[in-house]
Amino acid sequence: MGLTSIHIAGYRSVRSIHFPVRQLSVLVGANGVGKTNLYRALELVRAAATGEFAHDLAREGGLASAMWAGERKATDKPRLTLSVSLDEIGGPSDYGIEAGLPNSYEIEPGFPTVTDAAFADEAMIKSEKLTLEARRPVVLMERKGPSVWARNADGARMLADEQLLPSETALSELRGYPEIDAVRQTIAGWRFFHGFRTDADSKLRQPSLAITSPMLNADGSNLAAVFATLRHIREDSTELDRAIADAFPGAQLNVPPPGRFASFSLRFPDMPKRDFAANELSDGTLQFLALMGALLAYRLPPLIALNEPEASLHPDLLPALARIIARAAQRTQVWVVTHSTVLSDAIAAETGTLPRAVIRQDGGTWLEGLNRLGAFIDD
Repeated sequence: MGLTSIHIAGYRSVRSIHFPVRQLSVLVGANGVGKTNLYRALELVRAAATGEFAHDLAREGGLASAMWAGERKATDKPRLTLSVSLDEIGGPSDYGIEAGLPNSYEIEPGFPTVTDAAFADEAMIKSEKLTLEARRPVVLMERKGPSVWARNADGARMLADEQLLPSETALSELRGYPEIDAVRQTIAGWRFFHGFRTDADSKLRQPSLAITSPMLNADGSNLAAVFATLRHIREDSTELDRAIADAFPGAQLNVPPPGRFASFSLRFPDMPKRDFAANELSDGTLQFLALMGALLAYRLPPLIALNEPEASLHPDLLPALARIIARAAQRTQVWVVTHSTVLSDAIAAETGTLPRAVIRQDGGTWLEGLNRLGAFIDD
């Protein structure tokens, strides 16, 4: 169930934008044009699926600070809307229509009223909608304020029994509806990586509990376990070793069989008798290893989003990073936001994927070459 398009309106520097998303999407732009806001908007959609939507908005300053920051007419009411389209829900249809059709999910938060059981600055869910995009669109779930309904297996509209708080999303809370469950599980499975801590107390520098780890955690805390899973559970670390040789010629990644904890070290060709443990590696080397864990893990999530993955990396490592991203995009959907043209050009050289420039237009964030209908003119 791949992400095919995203619509963002009224969010920080984004007045309104709708654009397609490919198997590999690369957005490149200078600081201050709003490219991270595009990334964060997509991350908020995931938070709607995991039940952390209100929490995530509060963490970034609350709904008021997340609203469109540009000029607006005195008569324009502040509105924030996020919507994504997915290519198919798959499986047999319960509604007498063709299976495997695309669907879309939309959410709009709002400020609490005096009757809401909420704190004064807490984001409320004003509306939600999940739609099956058939020849005649079929609304599978809709929420307006406290009222939520969904279609049962017979296609009939049923009021949901769940007593949702105003800050809880229907997408995260409704259970037992196959299409809603499928969309929630897919979106909740997306993974976002916005840099990794590499200071002395970083979790990357610590051994991991020896638990089979097919996927990297967002904070990289199970990196050693991800490497150990590839080396000792899957027994296939070919791609991992190839990436090491590509980035650090002559180096060797050592992943000993774990006991209670998993660990790893690097041996460099100019010091062949000395292994460097994770707590001894440079910030850039550790950052690159974490990106390897995210992109080359045993099992990849439905979508991997990387925000400025070039941070802390030497420019010489960017072509190797581009090759890892290209390999990951053969297994899953990848979204890259970067301000490095070196990285975006290297990805283009590896994959033929045209990077999209994030720019400012009419005071808001926009993508170069995008028309008002939501399509790129060179597609």
